[in-house]
Amino acid sequence: MTRECAPPAQGTGALLSGSVLAEAAVVFAVVLSIHASVLDRYSWCAVALAVQAFYVQYKWDRLLQQGSAVFQFRMSANSGLLPASMVMPLLGLVMKERCQAAGNPYFERFGIVVATTGMAVALFSSVLALGITRPVPTNTCVILGLAGGVIIYIMKHSLSVGEVIEVLEVLLIFVYLNMILLYLLPRCFTPGEALLVLGGISFLLNQLIKRSLTVVEGQGDPVDFFLLVVVVGMVLMGIFFSTLFVFMDSGTWASSIFFHLMTGVLGLGVVLPWLHRLIRRNPLLWLLQFLFQTETRIYLLAYWSLLATFACLVVLYQNAKRSSSESKKHQAPTIARKYFHFIVVATYVPGIIFDRPLLYVAATLCLAVFILLEYVRYFRIKPLGHTLRSLLSLFLDERDSGPLILTHIYLLLGMSLPIWLVPRPCTQKGSLGGARALVPYAGVLAVGVGDTMASIFGSTMGEIYWPGTKKTFEGTMTSIFAQIISVALILIFDSGVDLNDSYAWILGSISMVSLLEAYTTQIDNLLLPLYLLILLMA
Repeated sequence: MTRECAPPAQGTGALLSGSVLAEAAVVFAVVLSIHASVLDRYSWCAVALAVQAFYVQYKWDRLLQQGSAVFQFRMSANSGLLPASMVMPLLGLVMKERCQAAGNPYFERFGIVVATTGMAVALFSSVLALGITRPVPTNTCVILGLAGGVIIYIMKHSLSVGEVIEVLEVLLIFVYLNMILLYLLPRCFTPGEALLVLGGISFLLNQLIKRSLTVVEGQGDPVDFFLLVVVVGMVLMGIFFSTLFVFMDSGTWASSIFFHLMTGVLGLGVVLPWLHRLIRRNPLLWLLQFLFQTETRIYLLAYWSLLATFACLVVLYQNAKRSSSESKKHQAPTIARKYFHFIVVATYVPGIIFDRPLLYVAATLCLAVFILLEYVRYFRIKPLGHTLRSLLSLFLDERDSGPLILTHIYLLLGMSLPIWLVPRPCTQKGSLGGARALVPYAGVLAVGVGDTMASIFGSTMGEIYWPGTKKTFEGTMTSIFAQIISVALILIFDSGVDLNDSYAWILGSISMVSLLEAYTTQIDNLLLPLYLLILLMA
Protein backbone atom coordinates (compact mmCIF):
# COMPACT_ATOMS: atom_id res chain seq x y z
CA MET A 1 0.00 0.00 0.00
CA THR A 2 1.56 3.26 -1.14
CA ARG A 3 0.82 5.51 1.79
CA GLU A 4 2.41 8.78 2.76
CA CYS A 5 1.35 11.90 4.61
CA ALA A 6 -2.05 13.23 3.62
CA PRO A 7 -2.25 15.04 0.26
CA PRO A 8 -3.47 18.61 -0.04
CA ALA A 9 -6.89 19.01 1.54
CA GLN A 10 -9.92 18.38 -0.63
CA GLY A 11 -13.56 17.66 0.05
CA THR A 12 -14.11 14.23 1.53
CA GLY A 13 -17.00 13.51 -0.82
CA ALA A 14 -14.91 14.44 -3.85
CA LEU A 15 -12.07 12.22 -2.67
CA LEU A 16 -14.36 9.28 -2.13
CA SER A 17 -16.18 9.76 -5.42
CA GLY A 18 -12.96 10.13 -7.43
CA SER A 19 -11.28 7.07 -5.96
CA VAL A 20 -14.42 4.95 -6.27
CA LEU A 21 -14.85 5.94 -9.92
CA ALA A 22 -11.21 5.15 -10.69
CA GLU A 23 -11.48 1.79 -8.91
CA ALA A 24 -14.64 1.05 -10.90
CA ALA A 25 -12.89 1.98 -14.16
CA VAL A 26 -10.09 -0.52 -13.44
CA VAL A 27 -12.59 -3.26 -12.56
CA PHE A 28 -14.58 -2.61 -15.74
CA ALA A 29 -11.34 -2.79 -17.74
CA VAL A 30 -10.69 -6.24 -16.24
CA VAL A 31 -14.29 -7.37 -16.89
CA LEU A 32 -14.19 -6.21 -20.51
CA SER A 33 -10.80 -7.88 -21.02
CA ILE A 34 -12.19 -11.20 -19.80
CA HIS A 35 -15.37 -10.64 -21.85
CA ALA A 36 -13.31 -10.11 -25.01
CA SER A 37 -11.26 -13.23 -24.23
CA VAL A 38 -14.25 -15.50 -23.51
CA LEU A 39 -17.06 -13.83 -25.50
CA ASP A 40 -20.01 -16.07 -24.76
CA ARG A 41 -23.38 -15.71 -23.03
CA TYR A 42 -21.81 -16.15 -19.61
CA SER A 43 -19.38 -13.28 -20.17
CA TRP A 44 -22.34 -11.07 -21.17
CA CYS A 45 -23.89 -11.99 -17.81
CA ALA A 46 -20.67 -10.85 -16.11
CA VAL A 47 -20.87 -7.48 -17.87
CA ALA A 48 -24.52 -7.07 -16.78
CA LEU A 49 -23.56 -7.99 -13.21
CA ALA A 50 -20.77 -5.38 -13.20
CA VAL A 51 -23.14 -2.64 -14.40
CA GLN A 52 -25.71 -3.29 -11.65
CA ALA A 53 -22.98 -3.67 -8.99
CA PHE A 54 -21.58 -0.26 -9.98
CA TYR A 55 -24.92 1.41 -9.31
CA VAL A 56 -25.73 -0.53 -6.15
CA GLN A 57 -22.28 0.16 -4.70
CA TYR A 58 -23.24 3.82 -4.25
CA LYS A 59 -26.30 2.76 -2.26
CA TRP A 60 -24.13 0.63 0.02
CA ASP A 61 -21.71 3.57 0.44
CA ARG A 62 -24.58 5.85 1.42
CA LEU A 63 -25.87 3.29 3.92
CA LEU A 64 -22.42 3.07 5.51
CA GLN A 65 -22.09 6.85 5.74
CA GLN A 66 -25.53 7.16 7.34
CA GLY A 67 -25.00 4.20 9.69
CA SER A 68 -28.13 2.55 8.28
CA ALA A 69 -26.62 -0.81 7.34
CA VAL A 70 -28.06 -3.88 9.06
CA PHE A 71 -24.66 -4.90 10.50
CA GLN A 72 -21.58 -2.99 11.64
CA PHE A 73 -19.08 -2.88 8.78
CA ARG A 74 -15.53 -1.58 8.61
CA MET A 75 -15.79 2.19 8.25
CA SER A 76 -12.32 3.12 6.93
CA ALA A 77 -13.22 2.03 3.39
CA ASN A 78 -16.03 2.19 0.86
CA SER A 79 -18.39 -0.76 0.44
CA GLY A 80 -16.25 -2.43 -2.25
CA LEU A 81 -19.26 -4.17 -3.76
CA LEU A 82 -18.16 -3.90 -7.40
CA PRO A 83 -14.64 -5.41 -7.16
CA ALA A 84 -15.80 -8.14 -4.78
CA SER A 85 -18.89 -9.03 -6.85
CA MET A 86 -16.81 -9.82 -9.93
CA VAL A 87 -14.20 -12.17 -8.45
CA MET A 88 -16.15 -15.46 -8.37
CA PRO A 89 -17.96 -14.91 -11.71
CA LEU A 90 -14.75 -14.02 -13.54
CA LEU A 91 -12.85 -16.86 -11.89
CA GLY A 92 -15.54 -19.32 -12.97
CA LEU A 93 -15.46 -17.99 -16.54
CA VAL A 94 -11.69 -18.36 -16.98
CA MET A 95 -11.78 -21.77 -15.28
CA LYS A 96 -14.48 -22.88 -17.73
CA GLU A 97 -12.42 -21.70 -20.69
CA ARG A 98 -9.27 -23.47 -19.54
CA CYS A 99 -11.03 -26.75 -18.84
CA GLN A 100 -12.92 -26.54 -22.12
CA ALA A 101 -9.60 -26.12 -23.94
CA ALA A 102 -8.21 -29.11 -22.02
CA GLY A 103 -11.21 -31.27 -22.95
CA ASN A 104 -12.40 -31.77 -19.37
CA PRO A 105 -16.22 -31.45 -19.44
CA TYR A 106 -16.69 -32.10 -15.70
CA PHE A 107 -14.55 -29.17 -14.62
CA GLU A 108 -15.91 -27.06 -17.47
CA ARG A 109 -19.36 -27.44 -15.88
CA PHE A 110 -17.79 -26.81 -12.48
CA GLY A 111 -16.49 -23.46 -13.74
CA ILE A 112 -20.00 -22.53 -14.90
CA VAL A 113 -21.36 -23.41 -11.44
CA VAL A 114 -18.66 -21.24 -9.80
CA ALA A 115 -19.55 -18.30 -12.06
CA THR A 116 -23.28 -18.71 -11.51
CA THR A 117 -22.86 -19.01 -7.74
CA GLY A 118 -20.81 -15.83 -7.67
CA MET A 119 -23.48 -13.99 -9.62
CA ALA A 120 -26.24 -15.27 -7.33
CA VAL A 121 -24.41 -14.21 -4.18
CA ALA A 122 -23.61 -10.78 -5.66
CA LEU A 123 -27.24 -10.24 -6.70
CA PHE A 124 -28.38 -11.15 -3.19
CA SER A 125 -26.04 -8.51 -1.69
CA SER A 126 -27.43 -5.96 -4.14
CA VAL A 127 -31.04 -6.81 -3.27
CA LEU A 128 -30.17 -6.53 0.44
CA ALA A 129 -28.73 -3.04 -0.06
CA LEU A 130 -31.74 -1.80 -2.01
CA GLY A 131 -34.16 -3.43 0.43
CA ILE A 132 -32.89 -1.35 3.37
CA THR A 133 -32.39 1.91 1.42
CA ARG A 134 -35.00 4.58 2.07
CA PRO A 135 -36.46 6.01 -0.06
CA VAL A 136 -36.31 3.07 -2.46
CA PRO A 137 -34.00 4.03 -5.39
CA THR A 138 -36.25 3.41 -8.38
CA ASN A 139 -33.64 3.76 -11.14
CA THR A 140 -31.17 1.44 -9.43
CA CYS A 141 -33.95 -1.09 -8.82
CA VAL A 142 -34.76 -1.05 -12.54
CA ILE A 143 -31.10 -1.63 -13.46
CA LEU A 144 -30.80 -4.43 -10.89
CA GLY A 145 -34.03 -5.99 -12.19
CA LEU A 146 -32.89 -5.91 -15.80
CA ALA A 147 -29.43 -7.32 -15.03
CA GLY A 148 -30.84 -9.96 -12.69
CA GLY A 149 -33.50 -10.92 -15.22
CA VAL A 150 -30.93 -11.41 -17.99
CA ILE A 151 -28.66 -13.47 -15.72
CA ILE A 152 -31.49 -15.66 -14.39
CA TYR A 153 -32.90 -16.25 -17.89
CA ILE A 154 -29.55 -17.30 -19.35
CA MET A 155 -28.68 -19.51 -16.39
CA LYS A 156 -32.12 -21.11 -16.42
CA HIS A 157 -31.44 -22.36 -19.93
CA SER A 158 -27.81 -23.32 -19.20
CA LEU A 159 -27.82 -25.19 -15.89
CA SER A 160 -29.16 -28.62 -15.07
CA VAL A 161 -31.59 -29.10 -12.20
CA GLY A 162 -28.80 -30.44 -10.00
CA GLU A 163 -26.61 -27.42 -10.71
CA VAL A 164 -29.47 -25.02 -9.92
CA ILE A 165 -30.01 -26.78 -6.59
CA GLU A 166 -26.28 -26.52 -5.86
CA VAL A 167 -26.32 -22.77 -6.50
CA LEU A 168 -29.36 -22.31 -4.25
CA GLU A 169 -27.67 -24.37 -1.50
CA VAL A 170 -24.63 -22.10 -1.56
CA LEU A 171 -26.88 -19.04 -1.48
CA LEU A 172 -28.75 -20.39 1.55
CA ILE A 173 -25.49 -21.13 3.39
CA PHE A 174 -24.26 -17.63 2.51
CA VAL A 175 -27.37 -16.02 3.98
CA TYR A 176 -27.00 -17.88 7.27
CA LEU A 177 -23.23 -17.26 7.50
CA ASN A 178 -23.87 -13.55 6.91
CA MET A 179 -26.35 -13.38 9.75
CA ILE A 180 -24.10 -15.32 12.14
CA LEU A 181 -20.60 -14.04 11.40
CA LEU A 182 -21.43 -10.38 10.73
CA TYR A 183 -23.28 -10.32 14.05
CA LEU A 184 -20.44 -12.03 15.94
CA LEU A 185 -17.66 -10.04 14.20
CA PRO A 186 -18.67 -6.36 13.90
CA ARG A 187 -16.41 -3.99 11.93
CA CYS A 188 -14.23 -6.84 10.58
CA PHE A 189 -15.44 -6.58 6.98
CA THR A 190 -16.74 -4.14 4.42
CA PRO A 191 -19.81 -5.38 2.51
CA GLY A 192 -17.55 -6.34 -0.37
CA GLU A 193 -15.09 -8.21 1.82
CA ALA A 194 -17.97 -10.05 3.51
CA LEU A 195 -19.32 -11.00 0.08
CA LEU A 196 -15.95 -12.32 -1.03
CA VAL A 197 -14.90 -14.15 2.15
CA LEU A 198 -18.26 -15.54 3.22
CA GLY A 199 -19.20 -16.40 -0.36
CA GLY A 200 -16.01 -18.44 -0.69
CA ILE A 201 -16.56 -20.20 2.64
CA SER A 202 -20.17 -20.98 1.68
CA PHE A 203 -19.04 -22.54 -1.58
CA LEU A 204 -16.38 -24.63 0.19
CA LEU A 205 -18.87 -25.83 2.80
CA ASN A 206 -21.35 -26.88 0.12
CA GLN A 207 -18.63 -28.68 -1.83
CA LEU A 208 -17.56 -30.54 1.30
CA ILE A 209 -21.13 -31.64 2.06
CA LYS A 210 -21.67 -32.70 -1.57
CA ARG A 211 -18.46 -34.74 -1.72
CA SER A 212 -19.07 -36.30 1.70
CA LEU A 213 -22.47 -37.56 0.57
CA THR A 214 -21.25 -38.87 -2.79
CA VAL A 215 -17.75 -40.06 -1.93
CA VAL A 216 -16.35 -42.66 -4.32
CA GLU A 217 -13.12 -44.46 -3.50
CA GLY A 218 -10.28 -43.50 -5.80
CA GLN A 219 -11.91 -40.27 -6.98
CA GLY A 220 -10.58 -36.89 -5.90
CA ASP A 221 -7.18 -35.73 -4.74
CA PRO A 222 -6.54 -36.11 -0.98
CA VAL A 223 -4.91 -32.66 -0.83
CA ASP A 224 -8.16 -31.08 -2.08
CA PHE A 225 -10.17 -32.91 0.58
CA PHE A 226 -7.60 -31.84 3.17
CA LEU A 227 -8.09 -28.17 2.27
CA LEU A 228 -11.89 -28.44 2.33
CA VAL A 229 -12.02 -30.20 5.72
CA VAL A 230 -9.46 -27.91 7.38
CA VAL A 231 -11.04 -24.63 6.25
CA VAL A 232 -14.61 -25.66 7.01
CA GLY A 233 -13.59 -27.30 10.29
CA MET A 234 -11.80 -24.17 11.52
CA VAL A 235 -14.75 -21.92 10.61
CA LEU A 236 -17.27 -24.19 12.36
CA MET A 237 -14.96 -24.39 15.37
CA GLY A 238 -14.90 -20.59 15.57
CA ILE A 239 -18.71 -20.37 15.39
CA PHE A 240 -18.98 -23.01 18.13
CA PHE A 241 -16.62 -21.23 20.53
CA SER A 242 -18.09 -17.79 19.75
CA THR A 243 -21.54 -19.07 20.69
CA LEU A 244 -20.23 -20.88 23.76
CA PHE A 245 -18.31 -17.93 25.18
CA VAL A 246 -21.37 -15.72 25.01
CA PHE A 247 -22.49 -17.59 28.13
CA MET A 248 -19.14 -17.88 29.95
CA ASP A 249 -16.00 -15.83 30.52
CA SER A 250 -13.35 -17.04 28.09
CA GLY A 251 -10.44 -15.50 30.00
CA THR A 252 -10.49 -17.83 33.02
CA TRP A 253 -8.31 -20.90 33.43
CA ALA A 254 -11.39 -23.14 33.52
CA SER A 255 -12.58 -21.77 30.17
CA SER A 256 -9.08 -22.05 28.71
CA ILE A 257 -8.75 -25.70 29.74
CA PHE A 258 -12.20 -26.36 28.29
CA PHE A 259 -11.14 -24.64 25.03
CA HIS A 260 -8.06 -26.84 24.68
CA LEU A 261 -10.01 -30.00 25.48
CA MET A 262 -12.82 -29.17 23.06
CA THR A 263 -10.30 -28.29 20.34
CA GLY A 264 -8.81 -31.74 20.75
CA VAL A 265 -12.24 -33.38 20.78
CA LEU A 266 -13.39 -31.54 17.66
CA GLY A 267 -10.13 -32.22 15.86
CA LEU A 268 -9.84 -35.90 16.74
CA GLY A 269 -13.55 -36.66 16.89
CA VAL A 270 -14.93 -34.66 13.95
CA VAL A 271 -12.27 -33.32 11.58
CA LEU A 272 -10.09 -36.44 11.36
CA PRO A 273 -13.01 -38.90 10.90
CA TRP A 274 -14.51 -36.57 8.29
CA LEU A 275 -11.20 -36.51 6.40
CA HIS A 276 -10.84 -40.28 6.81
CA ARG A 277 -14.22 -40.80 5.14
CA LEU A 278 -13.12 -38.74 2.15
CA ILE A 279 -9.59 -40.08 1.56
CA ARG A 280 -10.27 -43.65 2.77
CA ARG A 281 -7.08 -43.88 4.84
CA ASN A 282 -5.68 -42.75 8.19
CA PRO A 283 -5.33 -38.96 7.86
CA LEU A 284 -2.37 -38.64 10.24
CA LEU A 285 -0.39 -41.41 8.56
CA TRP A 286 -1.24 -40.02 5.14
CA LEU A 287 -0.07 -36.55 6.19
CA LEU A 288 3.22 -37.81 7.66
CA GLN A 289 3.94 -39.92 4.58
CA PHE A 290 3.08 -36.99 2.32
CA LEU A 291 5.26 -34.45 4.16
CA PHE A 292 8.36 -36.68 4.34
CA GLN A 293 7.93 -38.53 1.07
CA THR A 294 11.10 -37.23 -0.64
CA GLU A 295 14.40 -35.70 0.35
CA THR A 296 13.43 -32.44 -1.37
CA ARG A 297 10.39 -32.13 0.90
CA ILE A 298 12.51 -32.61 4.02
CA TYR A 299 14.85 -29.84 2.90
CA LEU A 300 11.95 -27.54 2.10
CA LEU A 301 10.31 -28.19 5.48
CA ALA A 302 13.58 -27.45 7.27
CA TYR A 303 14.03 -24.24 5.27
CA TRP A 304 10.45 -23.12 5.98
CA SER A 305 10.96 -23.86 9.70
CA LEU A 306 13.95 -21.51 9.71
CA LEU A 307 11.89 -18.79 8.00
CA ALA A 308 9.06 -19.25 10.53
CA THR A 309 11.59 -18.91 13.36
CA PHE A 310 12.95 -15.75 11.77
CA ALA A 311 9.42 -14.30 11.47
CA CYS A 312 8.83 -14.95 15.19
CA LEU A 313 12.15 -13.24 16.00
CA VAL A 314 11.09 -10.19 13.95
CA VAL A 315 7.90 -9.91 16.02
CA LEU A 316 9.83 -10.22 19.29
CA TYR A 317 12.48 -7.73 18.16
CA GLN A 318 9.95 -5.11 17.11
CA ASN A 319 8.13 -5.46 20.44
CA ALA A 320 11.42 -5.18 22.31
CA LYS A 321 12.14 -1.93 20.43
CA ARG A 322 8.71 -0.62 21.42
CA SER A 323 9.31 -1.49 25.07
CA SER A 324 12.71 0.23 25.14
CA SER A 325 11.60 3.30 23.18
CA GLU A 326 10.49 6.41 25.03
CA SER A 327 8.28 7.59 22.18
CA LYS A 328 4.52 7.14 22.29
CA LYS A 329 4.37 5.53 18.87
CA HIS A 330 2.61 2.20 19.14
CA GLN A 331 2.63 1.13 15.47
CA ALA A 332 5.35 -0.70 13.59
CA PRO A 333 6.70 1.29 10.61
CA THR A 334 5.63 0.31 7.11
CA ILE A 335 8.99 -1.27 6.29
CA ALA A 336 8.84 -3.43 9.44
CA ARG A 337 5.40 -4.76 8.45
CA LYS A 338 6.70 -5.52 4.96
CA TYR A 339 9.39 -7.82 6.40
CA PHE A 340 6.68 -10.47 6.46
CA HIS A 341 5.98 -9.95 2.76
CA PHE A 342 9.64 -10.68 2.02
CA ILE A 343 9.49 -13.76 4.23
CA VAL A 344 6.44 -15.18 2.44
CA VAL A 345 8.07 -14.55 -0.95
CA ALA A 346 11.12 -16.48 0.25
CA THR A 347 8.73 -19.21 1.43
CA TYR A 348 6.53 -19.57 -1.63
CA VAL A 349 8.95 -19.24 -4.53
CA PRO A 350 11.01 -22.39 -3.72
CA GLY A 351 7.78 -24.28 -3.03
CA ILE A 352 6.29 -23.30 -6.41
CA ILE A 353 9.47 -24.24 -8.25
CA PHE A 354 10.34 -27.51 -6.52
CA ASP A 355 7.16 -29.04 -5.00
CA ARG A 356 3.75 -27.42 -5.47
CA PRO A 357 1.73 -30.23 -3.83
CA LEU A 358 3.83 -29.85 -0.67
CA LEU A 359 3.30 -26.08 -0.73
CA TYR A 360 -0.44 -26.69 -1.16
CA VAL A 361 -0.62 -28.83 1.99
CA ALA A 362 1.84 -26.73 4.00
CA ALA A 363 -0.15 -23.56 3.27
CA THR A 364 -3.31 -25.33 4.45
CA LEU A 365 -1.63 -26.35 7.71
CA CYS A 366 -0.29 -22.82 8.18
CA LEU A 367 -3.77 -21.38 7.66
CA ALA A 368 -5.15 -23.71 10.34
CA VAL A 369 -2.42 -22.64 12.77
CA PHE A 370 -3.03 -18.93 12.05
CA ILE A 371 -6.77 -19.27 12.62
CA LEU A 372 -6.28 -21.29 15.82
CA LEU A 373 -3.84 -18.72 17.21
CA GLU A 374 -6.30 -15.94 16.36
CA TYR A 375 -8.97 -17.80 18.33
CA VAL A 376 -6.55 -18.03 21.26
CA ARG A 377 -5.83 -14.29 21.04
CA TYR A 378 -9.44 -13.22 20.50
CA PHE A 379 -10.89 -15.34 23.32
CA ARG A 380 -7.90 -14.56 25.62
CA ILE A 381 -7.20 -18.26 26.08
CA LYS A 382 -4.49 -18.92 28.68
CA PRO A 383 -1.55 -19.16 28.65
CA LEU A 384 -0.89 -17.45 25.27
CA GLY A 385 -3.93 -15.24 24.75
CA HIS A 386 -2.73 -12.06 26.46
CA THR A 387 0.81 -12.51 25.12
CA LEU A 388 -0.45 -12.72 21.54
CA ARG A 389 -2.62 -9.64 22.06
CA SER A 390 0.40 -7.67 23.21
CA LEU A 391 2.77 -8.92 20.49
CA LEU A 392 0.40 -8.45 17.55
CA SER A 393 -0.99 -5.07 18.59
CA LEU A 394 2.20 -3.46 17.26
CA PHE A 395 1.35 -4.53 13.71
CA LEU A 396 -2.25 -3.33 13.59
CA ASP A 397 -3.41 -0.86 10.95
CA GLU A 398 -6.71 0.83 10.14
CA ARG A 399 -8.04 -2.34 8.47
CA ASP A 400 -7.97 -4.17 11.82
CA SER A 401 -10.80 -2.11 13.29
CA GLY A 402 -12.86 -5.09 14.45
CA PRO A 403 -12.26 -7.63 17.21
CA LEU A 404 -10.26 -9.93 14.90
CA ILE A 405 -6.79 -9.34 13.45
CA LEU A 406 -7.09 -10.63 9.90
CA THR A 407 -4.34 -8.96 7.87
CA HIS A 408 -1.81 -11.77 8.37
CA ILE A 409 -4.46 -14.35 7.47
CA TYR A 410 -5.37 -12.34 4.35
CA LEU A 411 -1.66 -12.24 3.43
CA LEU A 412 -1.46 -16.03 3.68
CA LEU A 413 -4.68 -16.42 1.67
CA GLY A 414 -3.48 -14.02 -1.02
CA MET A 415 -0.29 -16.01 -1.51
CA SER A 416 -2.02 -19.41 -1.32
CA LEU A 417 -5.19 -18.93 -3.36
CA PRO A 418 -3.35 -18.99 -6.73
CA ILE A 419 -1.88 -22.35 -5.66
CA TRP A 420 -5.17 -23.75 -4.44
CA LEU A 421 -7.32 -22.48 -7.32
CA VAL A 422 -5.24 -23.73 -10.24
CA PRO A 423 -7.51 -26.28 -11.99
CA ARG A 424 -4.97 -29.13 -11.89
CA PRO A 425 -7.14 -31.64 -13.84
CA CYS A 426 -7.18 -29.09 -16.67
CA THR A 427 -3.40 -28.54 -16.76
CA GLN A 428 -2.28 -31.98 -17.88
CA LYS A 429 -2.20 -31.12 -21.58
CA GLY A 430 -0.23 -27.89 -21.41
CA SER A 431 -3.27 -25.64 -21.15
CA LEU A 432 -1.39 -23.41 -18.72
CA GLY A 433 1.20 -22.23 -21.21
CA GLY A 434 1.98 -18.60 -21.99
CA ALA A 435 0.86 -16.07 -19.40
CA ARG A 436 -1.10 -18.83 -17.67
CA ALA A 437 2.20 -20.40 -16.59
CA LEU A 438 2.52 -17.50 -14.13
CA VAL A 439 -0.81 -18.24 -12.42
CA PRO A 440 0.81 -19.95 -9.38
CA TYR A 441 3.00 -16.87 -8.98
CA ALA A 442 0.04 -14.43 -8.92
CA GLY A 443 0.23 -13.98 -5.14
CA VAL A 444 4.01 -13.59 -5.18
CA LEU A 445 3.84 -10.95 -7.92
CA ALA A 446 0.79 -8.95 -6.74
CA VAL A 447 1.34 -8.98 -2.98
CA GLY A 448 4.84 -10.26 -2.24
CA VAL A 449 6.55 -8.02 -4.78
CA GLY A 450 4.13 -5.41 -6.16
CA ASP A 451 2.34 -4.31 -3.00
CA THR A 452 5.56 -4.39 -0.97
CA MET A 453 7.57 -2.26 -3.39
CA ALA A 454 4.67 0.16 -3.85
CA SER A 455 4.36 0.60 -0.11
CA ILE A 456 8.07 1.07 0.61
CA PHE A 457 8.88 3.40 -2.28
CA GLY A 458 5.58 5.26 -2.14
CA SER A 459 5.93 6.00 1.58
CA THR A 460 9.58 7.07 1.34
CA MET A 461 9.90 8.80 -2.05
CA GLY A 462 6.38 9.36 -3.35
CA GLU A 463 5.38 12.94 -4.17
CA ILE A 464 2.78 12.72 -6.96
CA TYR A 465 -0.57 11.48 -5.66
CA TRP A 466 -3.13 9.58 -7.64
CA PRO A 467 -6.29 11.76 -7.64
CA GLY A 468 -8.47 11.15 -4.61
CA THR A 469 -6.09 8.79 -2.80
CA LYS A 470 -3.09 8.72 -0.48
CA LYS A 471 -1.27 6.46 -2.94
CA THR A 472 1.51 7.79 -5.13
CA PHE A 473 2.42 7.55 -8.80
CA GLU A 474 6.01 6.66 -7.89
CA GLY A 475 4.86 3.75 -5.75
CA THR A 476 2.67 2.33 -8.52
CA MET A 477 5.36 2.65 -11.20
CA THR A 478 7.89 0.97 -8.88
CA SER A 479 5.38 -1.82 -8.27
CA ILE A 480 4.96 -2.46 -12.00
CA PHE A 481 8.70 -2.35 -12.66
CA ALA A 482 9.47 -4.70 -9.75
CA GLN A 483 6.91 -7.23 -10.96
CA ILE A 484 8.37 -7.16 -14.48
CA ILE A 485 11.83 -7.82 -13.04
CA SER A 486 10.34 -10.67 -10.99
CA VAL A 487 8.80 -12.23 -14.11
CA ALA A 488 12.24 -12.14 -15.76
CA LEU A 489 13.77 -13.87 -12.71
CA ILE A 490 11.01 -16.51 -12.74
CA LEU A 491 11.85 -17.24 -16.40
CA ILE A 492 15.48 -17.74 -15.40
CA PHE A 493 14.96 -19.96 -12.36
CA ASP A 494 11.77 -21.88 -13.24
CA SER A 495 12.35 -23.99 -16.33
CA GLY A 496 8.67 -24.96 -16.42
CA VAL A 497 7.56 -21.41 -17.30
CA ASP A 498 7.30 -20.60 -21.02
CA LEU A 499 5.51 -17.34 -21.77
CA ASN A 500 5.13 -17.93 -25.55
CA ASP A 501 5.31 -14.25 -26.55
CA SER A 502 2.46 -13.25 -24.21
CA TYR A 503 4.47 -10.37 -22.76
CA ALA A 504 1.97 -7.65 -23.73
CA TRP A 505 -0.89 -9.42 -21.88
CA ILE A 506 1.35 -9.92 -18.82
CA LEU A 507 2.35 -6.25 -18.79
CA GLY A 508 -1.27 -5.16 -19.17
CA SER A 509 -2.41 -7.49 -16.39
CA ILE A 510 0.28 -6.31 -13.99
CA SER A 511 -0.49 -2.67 -14.81
CA MET A 512 -4.24 -3.04 -14.23
CA VAL A 513 -3.74 -4.81 -10.91
CA SER A 514 -1.21 -2.18 -9.80
CA LEU A 515 -3.73 0.56 -10.62
CA LEU A 516 -6.35 -1.35 -8.64
CA GLU A 517 -3.94 -1.38 -5.69
CA ALA A 518 -3.60 2.37 -5.99
CA TYR A 519 -7.33 3.06 -5.83
CA THR A 520 -8.96 0.27 -3.84
CA THR A 521 -9.72 0.64 -0.13
CA GLN A 522 -10.47 -3.06 0.26
CA ILE A 523 -8.06 -5.68 1.62
CA ASP A 524 -5.44 -5.61 -1.12
CA ASN A 525 -3.66 -8.72 0.19
CA LEU A 526 -6.76 -10.70 -0.82
CA LEU A 527 -8.16 -8.79 -3.79
CA LEU A 528 -5.03 -8.16 -5.88
CA PRO A 529 -3.83 -11.79 -6.25
CA LEU A 530 -7.31 -12.90 -7.27
CA TYR A 531 -7.57 -10.29 -10.02
CA LEU A 532 -4.06 -11.04 -11.28
CA LEU A 533 -4.86 -14.78 -11.22
CA ILE A 534 -8.01 -14.15 -13.29
CA LEU A 535 -6.18 -12.04 -15.86
CA LEU A 536 -3.25 -14.44 -16.22
CA MET A 537 -5.52 -17.49 -16.49
CA ALA A 538 -7.52 -15.80 -19.25
